[in-house]
Amino acid sequence: MEMMVFFRAKRFQMQLTGVCSRIDNTGGELMKEYIYVENVKKVKLKFGILKKDIVLTISLLLAIVSCLFHPPKLEYINFKVLVSLFNLMLVVKALEELKLLDKFAITILSKCHNSKSVSAILILLCFFSSMFVTNDVALITFVPLTLIISKIIQTSMLDTIILETIAANIGSSLTPMGNPQNLFIFTYYGIKPIQFFTTILLLVVLGIVLLFLLNQRLNSKTLEMELPYISIKNKKKATVWGILFGIISASILGVLSYKLAFIIALGTACILDIKLLKKIDYLLLITFICFFIFIGNISELKVVHTFASENLKSPTSIFFSSIILSQLISNVPAAIFLSKFSVNWQPLLVGVNLGGLGTIVASLASVISFKLFIKRDPQKSKMYLIRFSFYNFSILALLTLVYYFTMKYQNFL
Repeated sequence: MEMMVFFRAKRFQMQLTGVCSRIDNTGGELMKEYIYVENVKKVKLKFGILKKDIVLTISLLLAIVSCLFHPPKLEYINFKVLVSLFNLMLVVKALEELKLLDKFAITILSKCHNSKSVSAILILLCFFSSMFVTNDVALITFVPLTLIISKIIQTSMLDTIILETIAANIGSSLTPMGNPQNLFIFTYYGIKPIQFFTTILLLVVLGIVLLFLLNQRLNSKTLEMELPYISIKNKKKATVWGILFGIISASILGVLSYKLAFIIALGTACILDIKLLKKIDYLLLITFICFFIFIGNISELKVVHTFASENLKSPTSIFFSSIILSQLISNVPAAIFLSKFSVNWQPLLVGVNLGGLGTIVASLASVISFKLFIKRDPQKSKMYLIRFSFYNFSILALLTLVYYFTMKYQNFL
């Protein structure tokens, strides 16, 4: 009897052990499957970002391919631009969180009766402010404001943002400090201010006329809504961030060190609202790094230098080469590269500023607008690029023809 009880107990123990073993195996398989699914999700997320962000994908591919022909150098990366972009994104995000941009948006809307007049104000703000605070700063300030207005009036302002980008690129061409290529050419060739303004003035005048005509063609929606009252969350913080915006602008213009501005901006964020650091568009900074690597690698290729030395001998070739090259590597590096082969600054100055129109990478300021827009409305990225290309290449073709015959008449070409 005792033996039978013993064998039954032993059999039960073996069955229990088998069941536990199967449970362990099943649990292990489930854990493996869970880990696999999570890894797949991470990969899909990464590729999803690349699929949604076309400019990031293109810049990354260009950087990788260019590295096959020439090893990258740390000196390619313009840290002042990257740090300044970070500073600006931080302060604009802070002002947005404090509802200061909403307050500004409501103020603009209260003065307007239709969406077309709102667009006109925003385009003019970008056009004139870019002359003094650079095209990058103008766009990173007013595009978020445009997106807020778009949300309030429940109307897509895709065309307005594109025209703002064109306005900032054209408006910034009037002054030496308006954009980096102007500052470089102005100092490199030692140009007198009056010569600079007279050479580029026609572009600015024609540009604002075209922008006015294009704005008139935009759909107009009557604004018959009751505007909400917006109160600034914390006026003391808003004042601090406003002062910081001035400090960052001064660092961009070279009055203060951009490194000092970065330390102040970072310290302010840590003290007032450290969560802001999580809300920065770091993918935009990565996009710029990729473009810097691509541009640097291409500029170092011997075949490019050989071709330039043999073909860039006349002012006309400089004029058209600066426009075409800007489409591929953007207008700032195009200006730096072509300056090595020409003593004629007029066709180069006009060419690289005209060259800021065209492709999305022709002016890196255009990348800023695009990134800000698709972050809010990612499903319209293709539509944005199509309409951006239509507007930009149309204006580029027209202004290039006008300037070519004008400069030919003045014997600059």
